[in-house]
Amino acid sequence: MNKQLSLLSAAVLALSLSASAQALTTGDIAFTSFNADDDGWAMVTFVDIAANSTIYFSDNEWNGSAFIDSNEHALVWNTGAGVISAGSVVVFTEIDSSPDVIEASTGTLALAGVGGNNLGLSKSNETFYAFLGTSGVAPTTFLTAITTQADTPNFITDAGLTLGVNATGLADDVDFGEYTGARSGEANFADYKSMVFNNANWVMDNADHTGATLNNTAFTVAVPEPETYALMLAGLGLVGFMARRRKN
Repeated sequence: MNKQLSLLSAAVLALSLSASAQALTTGDIAFTSFNADDDGWAMVTFVDIAANSTIYFSDNEWNGSAFIDSNEHALVWNTGAGVISAGSVVVFTEIDSSPDVIEASTGTLALAGVGGNNLGLSKSNETFYAFLGTSGVAPTTFLTAITTQADTPNFITDAGLTLGVNATGLADDVDFGEYTGARSGEANFADYKSMVFNNANWVMDNADHTGATLNNTAFTVAVPEPETYALMLAGLGLVGFMARRRKN
């Protein structure tokens, strides 16, 4: 019986994983690290990300209708051939040196081929967005942002984002920040949002973090017992039976 339940739970888990990867929307992902010394960052996803999704990044400030600086750059991330499970943390590196190092721990990160040649991240007056877009990096949906411009919050609101809700505001002109709150214990991944977007749960400083290893610990939620999966399957079977009976 236990073996059957294990097989059922594995089948339900695989089915739910493939079915739950849907189109991303605002607040589905969040920054968990920001390192201007090393031009790197990390992000967590609160939902499953479908294979070969495309997400753009840019540190070019948005004024509500356009990016305002012709010299800032943009990056494009292909998430890879597999579904990225909710709770996963992906680390990105974009070291502006010779040679440039542009990579992601999952998928492929590359220059988007638009914008200027001012690569890398800065601690001063930096707002960094993650967004969905089209050719030419025209945003259609801002997913989240992180900013060190405490004196210019309109670059967040102009993108349709809200600090503490779906965007993170670090201290003004800070060069390093990392989320240090809980990554386990919650019932749903969405329950972590209020913690991750709250900068009170971050450590921030202006020390030299060149070469620092960003925290890539995944977020986890309680996993239902196999018996729960069995009940779910039984319920699905009953729904299917009733639908067939109604049709007949």
